[in-house]
Amino acid sequence: MLLNTAPALETLYLDHVQWLRALLQRRLRCSATAADLAQDVFVRLLSKPTLPPLQEPRAYLARIAHGLLIDHRRRQALEQAWLQTLAALPQDFAPSPEEQVQIIDALARIDALLEGLRPRVRETFLLSRLEGLSHPAIAARLGVSLSTVEKDMACALRHCYRLLME
Repeated sequence: MLLNTAPALETLYLDHVQWLRALLQRRLRCSATAADLAQDVFVRLLSKPTLPPLQEPRAYLARIAHGLLIDHRRRQALEQAWLQTLAALPQDFAPSPEEQVQIIDALARIDALLEGLRPRVRETFLLSRLEGLSHPAIAARLGVSLSTVEKDMACALRHCYRLLME
């Protein structure tokens, strides 16, 4: 069945949203977050011009939900790390609540952008951009050649550029 019309999506929603919420609730142990993520699955489907033929709609929905669940958990980890960093700051240096939300959003975007990189490439990029280390300093810290650092930086920059262009 090819799903490319609003009635077909409505039927998919009505037939499977309760099942999807229950699946997410078992994994999250939070009904509100499960309901939000279930809605996000269907919002994602709404953004598609057409949907593929669905032999197993629940498997398809579960796969989308799994990706959203991973994103949710990664964001939670970022928020927790940010809160720990914030707790270590003197009160005078603490950003406003609005700035905190902006910082967490920026961290989540950066994390998503760098997700597909190999660990050493990611670390090379972060050492260069966040710590401001030169390529020779990165090579010394990581115990690799200068050529390796240059190749890793080129790989990271190509990866980021490609994702930003999509």
